Amino acid sequence: MTTRPPGDHPRLCVMISGSGRSLANLTRLAASGSLRARIALVIASRQCPGLAHAAAHGVHAQVIPGQIPAEELARTLDAHAIDLTVLAGYLRYLHVPASHAGRVINIHPALLPDFGGPGMHGRRVHEAVLAAGRHVSGCTVHVVDDQYDHGPVVLQRACAVLASDTPESLADRVFAQELLALPEAIDALLHARWTPARPPIRPQGDAAFIDPSHTPRGSRS
Repeated sequence: MTTRPPGDHPRLCVMISGSGRSLANLTRLAASGSLRARIALVIASRQCPGLAHAAAHGVHAQVIPGQIPAEELARTLDAHAIDLTVLAGYLRYLHVPASHAGRVINIHPALLPDFGGPGMHGRRVHEAVLAAGRHVSGCTVHVVDDQYDHGPVVLQRACAVLASDTPESLADRVFAQELLALPEAIDALLHARWTPARPPIRPQGDAAFIDPSHTPRGSRS
């Protein structure tokens, strides 16, 4: 990360494609001092409600449709002195510039490596979890590489899957964990509590880390 004067927080770019709920959460935490970072740039893949949130909080935002060439992304991030880029509901494939390798993270609404890959986002993920009869779901924050939902895992948070769940109710429960997982992962990366050489962080609190390989695979009772 860039060396900064004392009191000058690391700078984040948040990339979005939709409502910007995770962006709103990060903005709130940064304003309160709970997140030791500054949101300096928002990039959207299309016109979306999240842009209005950025504008309301004085954050520079721009729309870059389609797949962003790595060189263009590097120039944009460097122009804003970005330390870490966060994909928060960003639905385009992203080619990470070599100069930012290891400094781009994504949050996925499932316990990877299960229920990831091209086309697996939003409601589709939760439908797949329910169809598979899982007892546990959750979210994963991982470093972005050149494959969908693949890079080193920073942390995971888990939640129960209930017999009465619909895709919508499960999505709400998973998103509650996302609100905790993403800022925790950002803090860990920015302040050197995690590197790719270390195992995933095991969060404290209600949702313990659960290794997806140990997730029950039978029908829910």
